[in-house]
Amino acid sequence: MDSMFEPLHLSRRHLLQLAGTFASALPLITVRPARATPAMLASAIRNVVGEAHVQAGKVRLDIPPLVENGNTVPMTVSVDHPMTPESFVKSIHVFNEKNPQPNVANFFLAPSAGRAQVTARIRLADTQKVVAIAKLSDGSFWSATVDVIVTLAACTEEMP
Repeated sequence: MDSMFEPLHLSRRHLLQLAGTFASALPLITVRPARATPAMLASAIRNVVGEAHVQAGKVRLDIPPLVENGNTVPMTVSVDHPMTPESFVKSIHVFNEKNPQPNVANFFLAPSAGRAQVTARIRLADTQKVVAIAKLSDGSFWSATVDVIVTLAACTEEMP
């Protein structure tokens, strides 16, 4: 019988030695959390508003200014604008400054919504700025910004 077709008998010790040799040949991979930048926030906002001017006002962002745990942060965004077929809030967008994905949420509304208000829970990686922007049916954009202090960050799992 040809030796190529004979079963290979390895001891546990020999198998562990082969596994160790193989593992040492692999490159060392280090996983780190993605680092977001204020430029990423500005880019995410530009993706939504384009070159339009964003005005401060009309939008109210209710979010705790001090958060003990960033894993689940309650927030409510409301817009002081009528919801009639002629004039209404088309969408509400929420952004944050330091998460790897700065566009946290997008809500699309119609006049039948009755009022322009959304409530959600978000994750915050660190102390940062949270921005809510509303697009009105006339094409204008309005915003509110809140600085949130996070004592226990979410979205990161660094080893000491």
